[in-house]
Amino acid sequence: MIIETLNKSTVFSGLKDNELKKISAYFEETSLKNNETIFSEGDSSDRLYLLSEGNVKIVKHTAMGKDIILEVMSPGDIFGGVAVLDNKPYPATAQAMKAAKIVRIRRSDLMKVMDEYPDLKLQIVRYFSDKLRDSHEMFKNIATERVEHRIVSLLLKLSEKVDVDAEGYKKINVPLTRQEISEMVGTTVETCIRTMSKLQKSGIIKTSDGSVSIKPAELQRLLDE
Repeated sequence: MIIETLNKSTVFSGLKDNELKKISAYFEETSLKNNETIFSEGDSSDRLYLLSEGNVKIVKHTAMGKDIILEVMSPGDIFGGVAVLDNKPYPATAQAMKAAKIVRIRRSDLMKVMDEYPDLKLQIVRYFSDKLRDSHEMFKNIATERVEHRIVSLLLKLSEKVDVDAEGYKKINVPLTRQEISEMVGTTVETCIRTMSKLQKSGIIKTSDGSVSIKPAELQRLLDE
């Protein structure tokens, strides 16, 4: 599972098979239960993580006692990396969404791997630069856009890696509750429910067994209005 997970990552997938096999010895794999905490905000950042299966949410606790979901990880995504590279405490909490599997590497071993394969340093910097850019865009949307636009932008973002089916829908493979969606876009659960119901009645989205499917072209038109 470790080599397969490394191959899913844009950071490590550029390595040759023999190189992946060699560095895989530095990683360990583990399974997570529903809602299990991987690390908490303020913990010492001793490991970098890659998601193998399932989803993980990155949560920030506010002084007001509320949670803000900063990001939802999909298989192949890396998390905890910025803190590990800075050797500073984790700035947020990572928590499994239902059952999940991860692989992880200690900071000291990651430094060895990057010394042996210098190109990885550049790939890691690019990866987290892109993540930082996405975060800036998200916070800009929360500050300036209407709630409906925030939710539409989130749904489009979550569906980026999914193919369109025969009916023109993309099924988002992240099990998000209305509570979690509201925490990601900075609104109340009630407002989120109303907005999602409006989109569902119009046929732009549909829900089944807790999953959301969207018509990306229709949602994009809403953003462009």
